[in-house]
Amino acid sequence: MFSFCTDPSTLDTARWFACYLTTGKHANFYISFGTVLLLLAITAPTALAFGFGGAAAARSRFLPLSWLGKIYIAIVRGVPDIAFFLFFVIALDQAFEWVRHQVLCPGWDEPIRQGNDFIVCPEAKLPLGNAPQWVHETYGFFVAVLTFAIVFGAFAANVLYGAMRAVPRAQLETAEAYGMSRRQIFWRILVPQMWVYALPGLSNLWMVLIKATPLLFLLGVEDIVYWARDLGGTANPRFTDYPHGDWRVWYFLALLVFYLGFTRVSEIFLERLMQRFTHGQAFSGTGTGQAGMR
Repeated sequence: MFSFCTDPSTLDTARWFACYLTTGKHANFYISFGTVLLLLAITAPTALAFGFGGAAAARSRFLPLSWLGKIYIAIVRGVPDIAFFLFFVIALDQAFEWVRHQVLCPGWDEPIRQGNDFIVCPEAKLPLGNAPQWVHETYGFFVAVLTFAIVFGAFAANVLYGAMRAVPRAQLETAEAYGMSRRQIFWRILVPQMWVYALPGLSNLWMVLIKATPLLFLLGVEDIVYWARDLGGTANPRFTDYPHGDWRVWYFLALLVFYLGFTRVSEIFLERLMQRFTHGQAFSGTGTGQAGMR
């Protein structure tokens, strides 16, 4: 905030915008872009880990584990994302509190589920009622990241499972003939080879994940959509120091530019990554097996 911003009614247009765009609320808007990038930075590798675990489980010869992996993929992929996000966040939060309740309040003699209410002892609440605001925000962000990772991990599992099946069987049989164990074949032959087949699907999934970040708004996280709606609107009394018309179109236009620019940078990076993965690879006829084993 500049020193000349004490009386907004006396400012000319340039100074008015200089003061308006440097308020504390706008600082939160700018920080929220970092929130989105942090979500992507944490969710992408976490979802990939969920996906790899789900794909490896679905491919397992141990039937219960294989069923578990396939059920995980089928259920999450079969439920609409918005329904899963709205339901699962509540269920996950209550699951955490239920576990804490069982550990911290063993003498509790009242039912936890009372009609539509879910009531646990005060010590089991997450976060605690007297916790500072940043703890509440961090916990909400953690639950959101975990939900994103589980949802997109199921899609990643489906992609990786298909990529594992796409690796030529001849390569695995040749490795087996050389005396490699199943574990060695999995980590030394199958996993390195599958990324070439998985990368196109994972690239599309990354783009979908970028477009899904506005769902943070539905999960109660103050993301860029939350601030764009409030800063651009006219109904919120917290912004009466700098009254203006309905400017939401301009704020959402800024979000459009941000997302288009970010996806374009992602496309360039993924294209170069694909070129590096496919360098020296052969994908047709018998050359696939020969090139892979060399």
